[in-house]
Amino acid sequence: MTREDEIGKLEKQFMISRDSEHEKFKTEFLNEYFESLNISTNKPDWNILILQAMSFKEFQDCKALLDMLDDEDYVIKYKYHLETTFSNMVDWFLKEKLGINSRPLPAYASNNRKVSLLDLYMVVKREKGSPRTACGQ
Repeated sequence: MTREDEIGKLEKQFMISRDSEHEKFKTEFLNEYFESLNISTNKPDWNILILQAMSFKEFQDCKALLDMLDDEDYVIKYKYHLETTFSNMVDWFLKEKLGINSRPLPAYASNNRKVSLLDLYMVVKREKGSPRTACGQ
């Protein structure tokens, strides 16, 4: 096992333990939120079904998702589902196109907070792709 593989393995183990805490909090919060909504309709939301069905096999699939992110109201409304789909897209790209399999996703900041790749993408996009402006410089 190379040093890179060993570091990747340790990072994955750490992320799994941090993810379980985050997922537990998120699940409890979402359950309470949806129980308080009192939804009376049984109509499926096609946007959610489309996002859940998306898979990534070529760049056109990525472009389709990125085109959906042009409408910020749409991003706000379907943020939870978009975050999952966006992470799946980045994961596919890193593994299939770049061959990176040793690092866990999502990335974590130095203070052990999960980095929302969707939020990061939206900030850079909003600032017209300038990393200096997106970082507040």
